[in-house]
Amino acid sequence: MVQILDPTDERVPVKRELTPRPEHITGTVGFLDISKPRGNVLLDRLEELFNERLPGVEVRRYAKPTFTKPAPEDLRKKIAEECGFVIEALAD
Repeated sequence: MVQILDPTDERVPVKRELTPRPEHITGTVGFLDISKPRGNVLLDRLEELFNERLPGVEVRRYAKPTFTKPAPEDLRKKIAEECGFVIEALAD
């Protein structure tokens, strides 16, 4: 069993389940830089690895305007429309 810890301040915790993982990554993967220092360095390296190991997968890069707030609705909608997967970069 996997337990997910959510650091947000929820007075009544929300139960969440992991989404089933596909056997293969195909299509388009979005990389979301949350705008913390060095997040772009992590995503740069991940993009190199994707290009080497998953040449048929397209990578699209996105960035939040600030890490202190959730991604704007229009950005979340764009990512959902354009990508089958998303990787969010957290770094410092």
